Amino acid sequence: MRIESPREFERLGALRIYGLQKVYELDAGPETPENSGNADVVRAIPTEALHRIENEMAIVVPVRNERLKLIEGVLVGIPHPCLVIVVTNSPREPIDKFYLEQEAISNFARFTQKKIMVVHQKDPHVAAAFAEAGYLDILGPDELVRNGKAEGMIMGSLLAKMMGRKYVGFVDSDNYFPGAVNEYVKEYAAGFHINDSDFSMVRISWHSKPKVVENSLYFAKWGRSSRQTNQVLNRLVGHHTGFETEIVKTGNAGEHALSVDLAMSIDYATGYAVETFHYVHMLEKFGGLLEHGDDTDDMHRLVKISQIESRNPHLHEVKGDEHVDDMIAASLSTVYHSRLCPESLRQEIEEELARRDYLKEGEQLAPMRIYKSLDRMNFDVFADRAAPAAILEARTGVTVSQA
Repeated sequence: MRIESPREFERLGALRIYGLQKVYELDAGPETPENSGNADVVRAIPTEALHRIENEMAIVVPVRNERLKLIEGVLVGIPHPCLVIVVTNSPREPIDKFYLEQEAISNFARFTQKKIMVVHQKDPHVAAAFAEAGYLDILGPDELVRNGKAEGMIMGSLLAKMMGRKYVGFVDSDNYFPGAVNEYVKEYAAGFHINDSDFSMVRISWHSKPKVVENSLYFAKWGRSSRQTNQVLNRLVGHHTGFETEIVKTGNAGEHALSVDLAMSIDYATGYAVETFHYVHMLEKFGGLLEHGDDTDDMHRLVKISQIESRNPHLHEVKGDEHVDDMIAASLSTVYHSRLCPESLRQEIEEELARRDYLKEGEQLAPMRIYKSLDRMNFDVFADRAAPAAILEARTGVTVSQA
């Protein structure tokens, strides 16, 4: 891949947020002595380097009631060296969608010889593993893992660590273009290659989201939710640096990847807030803006966030205006309830949500549920207890948990 080197960044404490990087060539060819070095404006990352990182990466695909053809298309796009972890929360009654997904994925793996793990979010063995490891907040009143994308991401991250992977990436299961999925994973690998760190994150900014306008395709640059979330996050960053900024372009990036070490050390928000909360929490934890008592280890790490602009258009399921409003409210809630948020920005958020008729007079923006970092749990106990459910001897083909 031939990709632009980061040109600008915002530095707050131990956190470094790099500006958007442009991809100039999806395939830069094999490794040669002429390949560019670290000081070049445009970096040529050889195929072999991307392949080495893909071998250390797990890709988590959260699924809930998606069409089987859509799921298969996403699996088609994931590079072969990656371990695929499908975390499904599809219903089992009146039709057993989990069984249908398992059958389709097994058939796909048989033809591709791909390593795929499938686990149901409501697997009682995994829930028991969380309980014994002391991570009880993720369990609902039924003593099973709660519904939600963040909960599936947490399960996927833990399975990636159990399988010895260094990186974990996330790809939504409602993507219509397998080529876009393939590009995202390559860009994850490129970001990790450039920023070789145990605490790094790569976030994808879609090149465009095609939609039909007056009987022709229009390639929109920003979605309504992304535009609003990015603006508020940039206001938050600018408040603490003293300089207006537009550095954040990926406030709602569902397609993102991070080192497993970082995945274990950060908190998670539920619902549509999970991606935006990554920024807010890392500013709180690594930005040096809050008092952390005697715990100063976080300030001794350099945490890097890369943002890469994809070249493929992104086309996914359209879920309506209510979905967009819910996403905006959840994303802004993470900023609104942060200790870093100034009162002036809180007022702006209230006014914006009132303008959208999301908040009525006298109503307050509710906080999102927050799960504390996974390094607080007893991982060894979780791994021992969850192993039979996850069937950790994942070789060629599918391994499935029986929920």
